Amino acid sequence: MLKRLLIFSLSLLLVICAAGGGIAAWGWWQYGAPGPAPESRAVVIPRGGLASTAATLQHEGVIAPGRVGSLLFRVAVHLTRYDGVLHAAELAFPAHASLRDVLFVLRHGKPVVHWLTVAEGLSALQVAELIDRAPVLAGPLLSPPAEGSVLPQTYDYEWGTPRAVLLGRMQAAMEAALDAVWRDRAPVPEIPDRRTLLVLASMVERETAIAGERPLVARVFINRLRLGMRLQSDPTVVYGINRGAGPLGHALTRAELEAPDAYNTYTLPGLPAGPICSSGRASLDAVAHPADSDALYFVADGSGGHAFASSLAEHNRNVGAWRARQAPGK
Repeated sequence: MLKRLLIFSLSLLLVICAAGGGIAAWGWWQYGAPGPAPESRAVVIPRGGLASTAATLQHEGVIAPGRVGSLLFRVAVHLTRYDGVLHAAELAFPAHASLRDVLFVLRHGKPVVHWLTVAEGLSALQVAELIDRAPVLAGPLLSPPAEGSVLPQTYDYEWGTPRAVLLGRMQAAMEAALDAVWRDRAPVPEIPDRRTLLVLASMVERETAIAGERPLVARVFINRLRLGMRLQSDPTVVYGINRGAGPLGHALTRAELEAPDAYNTYTLPGLPAGPICSSGRASLDAVAHPADSDALYFVADGSGGHAFASSLAEHNRNVGAWRARQAPGK
């Protein structure tokens, strides 16, 4: 009787060991087997613990669905717990990532990087709209930035970055650029301080998109300031009308050109009340290092650029040539 009981116990133990070994082998195979995701994808892993992480990965199709998939994930996390903690972030998982791959990404993967480009010449309102629409940023902007305070360039950010923090980086970049340009400038009496440089750069930015013209446009404005002439810049009038909301949709009228406003450089002497857009580094440099010229006027030449003139008579001829190109049939 005792012998039979011993044989039965040994047999049962062997069955249990064999079953356990089989389960362990199956689990090890599952750990390295390709996962269900048919393509790579970025997934936001929330804070909240293992259960929410597993649920998110299952919802996104990165790990197997159902209780078995969740159990396998939890066991794998537990058995590899000394490899590091799991991170909450937006992470990129490769196609058909195995549990081994998934856990490596959760522990050692770099957060997904997003990019936001602020183009030259955008107004503060337009920059604020751009930031508001940017994906995966957190929190609202309480108000648009100060006009001209953002440096146009491409910025990187991660999921959950507060919008106010990203805006702060944009403004810090402008401060750094303005500091560098101011230190390296060719001093002229008409630009006594950084703010004047910033205002003039914003006007240059809106007047031309041609890199080679910017220093010459800057010189025209500086020459006019030196002589006490009104700057007569159309973009300042447009900004005075809509404060940077976008194109007017029509040519400026005589009434608009003659309407008094803090930004209308046809009616006020000197500079407008402030910048009219975000100036790129090239426009800042153009004002800091203007061209050597006695030009006082410029007008569109009909081919995307401008014709510059040192006298009113020459300017009037350029205007006449431009009007002739605009005539019907030309």
